[in-house]
Amino acid sequence: QVTGHLDDCTCDVETIDAFNNYKLFPRLNELLESDYFRYYKVNLKKPCPFWNDNSHCGIRDCAVKPCPSDEVPDGIRSGSYKYSEEANNLAEECEEAKRLGAVDGSLSKETQQAMLQWTRHDDSSDSFCEADDFYSPDAEYVDLLLNPERYTGYKGPDAWKIWNSIYEENCFKPQNVKRPLASGRGDDGGHTFYKWLKGVCIEKRAFYKLISGLHASINIHLSARYLLQDTWSEKKWGPNVTEFQQRFDEVITRGEGPRRLKNLYFLYLIELRALSKVLPFFERPGFQLYTGNESHDAEVKNLLLEILHLAKSFPLHFNENSFFAGNKKEAAKLKEEFRLHFKNISKIMDCVGCFKCRLWGKLQTQGLGTALKILFSENLIEKIPESGPSYGFQLTRQEIVALFNAFGRISTSVKELENFRTILRNLQ
Repeated sequence: QVTGHLDDCTCDVETIDAFNNYKLFPRLNELLESDYFRYYKVNLKKPCPFWNDNSHCGIRDCAVKPCPSDEVPDGIRSGSYKYSEEANNLAEECEEAKRLGAVDGSLSKETQQAMLQWTRHDDSSDSFCEADDFYSPDAEYVDLLLNPERYTGYKGPDAWKIWNSIYEENCFKPQNVKRPLASGRGDDGGHTFYKWLKGVCIEKRAFYKLISGLHASINIHLSARYLLQDTWSEKKWGPNVTEFQQRFDEVITRGEGPRRLKNLYFLYLIELRALSKVLPFFERPGFQLYTGNESHDAEVKNLLLEILHLAKSFPLHFNENSFFAGNKKEAAKLKEEFRLHFKNISKIMDCVGCFKCRLWGKLQTQGLGTALKILFSENLIEKIPESGPSYGFQLTRQEIVALFNAFGRISTSVKELENFRTILRNLQ
């Protein structure tokens, strides 16, 4: 069902599929396996700023360490067999999350040394995301290759609360316009919602589509790397077609699935456009992807530039000049609203209950925030001198790692979509 032209763009699904799956995806994967891009510094211990997390042992603690005993319901603590069903389920959920969601924090001595060097190359503040305090003792480096994004058992009311808060409070949407398939509401097939969406300006429409595309991408990862087999001898992860259909099948989702997937392609175009625009920043001879291994760093930079030139060569780029193009005063006000809404979403990621989901949620929102920062800094990027420091426009190592890894996730989603199409065709 997901074919053809994309709204608000001059591009189509097939062009993106061919470009991504055969040209860009293999090179990007190689880049993300390099040392510079695989280590991401993150503070996973920030408290949720919006609500108290009072869900008993709140999977959040279970993901990496056992629940503190005072948060475990009495029935479980006392070892009684007269557990309530709720306590029983909670214990199982905790165990599951601890087993599946544990973040692997192992780093070698050499890597720790290189980290200190990298930090010295970071020096600007982020504008679209709530930046973690990287000097906090709670901020730690995580090896992304050891912590792949996949199904962790984190679902239900807690996960729903996160997405609900993002859509209902941060997508410019009025309270009386209910989005399609929101739980426990009479649904009019999305008629009111899509009528509202069509009536808002392109920037607000784009904002909703970016968030929906990110949501779709995350759901594809969970469906593509599902825990299919779990025995003492081996764990097997792979595509779960039923899970994928529940989230995207046109009939099951009453037409919503294909729309969600088209929003994923829209997100792809936005981030690809940002990569094509930021080329001058990385092309400067003085810019280094510094890890301490000179020959390797030079190779990685060459691969990075190859990917950026490839991004630039894409024939049907999104035209972001239509953004904030009206009255100057109004445009500036709208841009600031856009920025603050997005910043709020980056804060909500500290409310995600499962550590591994929180890690990837924070990384992907920071990556998208960095892409937006690039698109809205075009004039500054054009003025970057060929040599010497770039004062007007700056990216920290943190933003660079997030930008490419976040795009790597979306690129992977487009590739996995092709895989699911093949599986579904063979099932027919």
